[in-house]
Amino acid sequence: MTDVTNLAADVRAFTSNVFLVTGDRTVLVDTGANFDVVSKVDARVDSLDAVVLTHTHRDHVGNVDAVREAFGVETWGYDPTLPAVDHELGETVRLGDDEFTVLHTPGHKDDHVCLYAPATKVCFAGDLVFAGGSFGRTDLEEGDRGTLIRSIDRLRETVDPDLAALHTGHGPSVTDGAYATVERAGQAARM
Repeated sequence: MTDVTNLAADVRAFTSNVFLVTGDRTVLVDTGANFDVVSKVDARVDSLDAVVLTHTHRDHVGNVDAVREAFGVETWGYDPTLPAVDHELGETVRLGDDEFTVLHTPGHKDDHVCLYAPATKVCFAGDLVFAGGSFGRTDLEEGDRGTLIRSIDRLRETVDPDLAALHTGHGPSVTDGAYATVERAGQAARM
């Protein structure tokens, strides 16, 4: 059974959430920044199989080199021309015991992806949408509000209305009303 743990839940530094996904394939979704993620991984598992990046803003990839070195793993992301990305993601990626669809969702950053497992109705949303129906910033380089709105719409059209869990890049994961959270983010982005 796939288990998801946010290793950055108690971190007070500027970082993203860092999700350790265990099961058949142990994967770190994003590495965070400005804290010792290696010791947090070491405390829970003996090894990692891969790192999957939702996008390459510094708060999500600041610990990439430390994780690569400590665990001898490679990283997967949307754009392999970027230093933090070793390999390009395909149409799907295995996290834990589940197969996740890779959905390109630019607007916050050009290389942003969301990961969605139709079988378990779980989504890693990166910085596209957040708890409470907020959405990712578009005032940074590569940000674009219209593109972000289209990406939120694509996510809403892809995920099941019974979405079980929405794991976001910052703040708490959403396990109650996750689909409505995506809908509210789309509405808020249009205002």
